[in-house]
Amino acid sequence: MVSPALTWVPYCGPAPDFGEWRWNLDPVLFLLLVAVTAVIGLRLQGQRRALGLAAMAVLAIGFVSPLCALSSALFSARTVHHVLLVAVAAPLLAGALPGRFRGLVLATATQALVFWGWHAPAAYAAALSSDLVYWIMQASLLASAVWFWGAARAASAPAAVVALLAAMLAMGLLGAVLTFAGQAVYEPHAYSTLAWGLTPLEDQQAAGLIMWAPAAALYLAAALWRLGGLLGPDAEARTA
Repeated sequence: MVSPALTWVPYCGPAPDFGEWRWNLDPVLFLLLVAVTAVIGLRLQGQRRALGLAAMAVLAIGFVSPLCALSSALFSARTVHHVLLVAVAAPLLAGALPGRFRGLVLATATQALVFWGWHAPAAYAAALSSDLVYWIMQASLLASAVWFWGAARAASAPAAVVALLAAMLAMGLLGAVLTFAGQAVYEPHAYSTLAWGLTPLEDQQAAGLIMWAPAAALYLAAALWRLGGLLGPDAEARTA
């Protein structure tokens, strides 16, 4: 009889056993990452190049390192992967890309809806059942987050602070919902967490705490940084 855990084979492969650190050596992904990194290195200059290369390093950690396979076993690892995508790689890419992003209010709402939508149990299960849906999830998470961070960067400090605090609340609220849920809701991880010493509910609660605290704190830190620029020693000179 086939274990129910084996019916879920997401893009990153079957859930690894405890202590199995498997790298993702997908040649198509590897060539794409190398090609984009080369374009960044050749076409961008100075700070934009540094931000772009840093973003590609974060994406490589998420999609090539053992974190990719671990996210097939643990929802908490998938959460770390998504946080790296939307709160680390995305702002780095937004800073590297030329042009001016607009529509801060719509970008804030879109990022929150996309993030919440893909963490609905049915949508999440679909993404772990199909490589196509998986990459639609990853692309939409990254694109909406780049738009948000780019729009926040281009906006005035007061507007950016409000948007960043709204994003923090959206992330933290989802984390709280998952932390205090009375039961595990993600079917792909109904069996895969056990080899790592966690029940599915414990894994889900750990994921919720990651969203609720460190992930939300990244948005808070960005808001405080923009607020510091508004209230800092140069503020009086800018308003004079």
